[in-house]
Amino acid sequence: MNKEISPELQLKEPASAATKEFGCKATYEFSEFRLFCERAESIYVEIFDSYEDITGRRFKMNRNGNDIWQITIKGNFIGKCYGYRIVPPSDDPAFDGTDFLAADPYSKMVITKNHYLQYPKTLIFNPEPFDWEDDTFVTPEDPRDLVIYETHIKDLTAHHSSECSEDGVYNAFMENGVRGGIEHLKKLGVNAVEFLPLQKFAYFEPPHNKPAADGIVNTWNYYSRNYWGYMTSFFFVPETMYASDGSNKPDAINGRSLKAITELKELVKELHKNGISVIMDVVYNHVSQYDLNPFKLIDRDYYFRMNGDNKYLSESGCGNDFKTENEYARQLIIDSIKYWMKEFHIDGFRFDLANLIDRETLIEIRDEARLINPNVILIGEPWGGGYNPTGFSEIEWPSWNDQIRNGVKGSEPVHDPGFIFGRWQSETSREGLENFFRGTLLGSHNGRFNQPAHCVNYLESHDGYTLGDFIKIALDHSKAERVLNRDKAAKLYNTEVKIAKLAALYLFCSQGIIMIHAGQEWSRTKVIQPVRGVNDPYVSRLDHNSYEKDNTTNYLHFGDAKLNADLYNYYKGLIKLRLSSPALRKSKPEAIHFWPYNDSLHISFIILGESCGDPYDYIITLNGNPMAIHTIDLPEGVWEVVASGDIVKPEGFDIVTDELSIEASSGYILRRLRNNA
Repeated sequence: MNKEISPELQLKEPASAATKEFGCKATYEFSEFRLFCERAESIYVEIFDSYEDITGRRFKMNRNGNDIWQITIKGNFIGKCYGYRIVPPSDDPAFDGTDFLAADPYSKMVITKNHYLQYPKTLIFNPEPFDWEDDTFVTPEDPRDLVIYETHIKDLTAHHSSECSEDGVYNAFMENGVRGGIEHLKKLGVNAVEFLPLQKFAYFEPPHNKPAADGIVNTWNYYSRNYWGYMTSFFFVPETMYASDGSNKPDAINGRSLKAITELKELVKELHKNGISVIMDVVYNHVSQYDLNPFKLIDRDYYFRMNGDNKYLSESGCGNDFKTENEYARQLIIDSIKYWMKEFHIDGFRFDLANLIDRETLIEIRDEARLINPNVILIGEPWGGGYNPTGFSEIEWPSWNDQIRNGVKGSEPVHDPGFIFGRWQSETSREGLENFFRGTLLGSHNGRFNQPAHCVNYLESHDGYTLGDFIKIALDHSKAERVLNRDKAAKLYNTEVKIAKLAALYLFCSQGIIMIHAGQEWSRTKVIQPVRGVNDPYVSRLDHNSYEKDNTTNYLHFGDAKLNADLYNYYKGLIKLRLSSPALRKSKPEAIHFWPYNDSLHISFIILGESCGDPYDYIITLNGNPMAIHTIDLPEGVWEVVASGDIVKPEGFDIVTDELSIEASSGYILRRLRNNA
């Protein structure tokens, strides 16, 4: 039975309470709770001795100015958990009153049950001291020095070929002497890792084809899982399933300890020791759709954009759009960013569907984050309710460059392939292909950015087909629908290899920031693998949206690196070459000079390295025509070959003078030491 505590156990609120942080602050003598809720009639904080308790002790909160509710309670509640009981106003029938407990939106740790509702309760704890060993942020002054590796944290550790242990995903990722995790990043040579969402998310979705508690019937997700994590439940809590005491089994309880906090900090520290920046993919444009999300229980009209019928707007396509423009919604986002930077030493953030976040919030995020780390990495996905990469560039935000992605490989493998297939993507011109090398700059074809440092060049991400599968389908359309053998599909052959290398060569010669997706370096395939108890009708076909598959469809098969060792070594060489050659990543636009052409699918240009302090000048020549060999006349001097259509060696491996022949679907990078260098 619920019991309301007598007033003598409650402390008088201090006069300065309105300026204090939200959430819970606990000591061994008292606990203080603060919550914003605009329209409640009254609010109780309910404290439970254990997570399993159905009822706890209720304390009626006091309403301060600005619709902030707070209470300070005598006693030691550390180790217990709590939530809020919202009493809706009697004169507002639109308010969603509920019998469900609302966990604290400022929770730093939550205890949850592995169920689509999660049944979250906020854990009361004192932060444990952590030895950072003088660790600080690892971010370059110039973002163009970044080579980002986008990955789901579990993809690099879960398959047996990774050789990682099963002692929690965070711990597995930082193991030494294995093939997966951080060891793979170190061998490959990237200097930044971008993790798909690590904030506590709704992993379980309603059972397939069974009515859920709110009447929703899941007809789309055969697996009833959300593996990628783009359904955030709590903005301040690290995902507890990835801790050493975590579990993804149905009905398991996660979050009883602080291991997720400690182990993620250890991982960040280890990545930093190896010179690798840590970027978190964050989702603030919408929240989890099916669980007991606290924002929906506390005041959905304040936190979400609604239509005239009092239903959620969904420009995100994910069921609800967060009202980032409201004061306390904006504050919560900014507080979350600052928390991850200060408490976890996170170097940067990639914002999902960032165009749904209002401009004032984006600017304030930038300004507040730079006060903590002047070189903080902020990357927007510049769409969602519109498309605006130029707008992000105007406020000094880099964003994903879908123009180069589409122009180089195409927007769709069957109907709209691009340059690497000897074709013209529907929105790309020859001038556009040239502009991509300069940084996709405004004022020229396909231009979107004010400066190259604002464009994140990529050909593959977690969304859509992998580049390897895209190439397979573009060359053989039947593979889009055929049943395939996974091991055979993983192997690249002849023309596929040539095109994969040409794509990589184009990407790594483009000005701006570079991002590759996990497994791109060996042409990762996503042939859907069978899972016991799941009747997926698309098994053994290529997947273009594997968000729901926590299985070997997504897990990286490290044996494929050996299967396609030639391509893997090609990527390793390009990464090393780019990071040792300033002209390939941060030359001034006027230092890049394109040569006249007879074939619009053959691009040749020279980069004068003096503008960026590179001792070399470079010639890049790429032949996207699959049917023709081209020959170019070289400027006077001796040119060293550092990359061809076959191999990349940053130290150089051949010398050419006078002229050079470029095979079909192939390319070269040449360099010449300047006399005055």
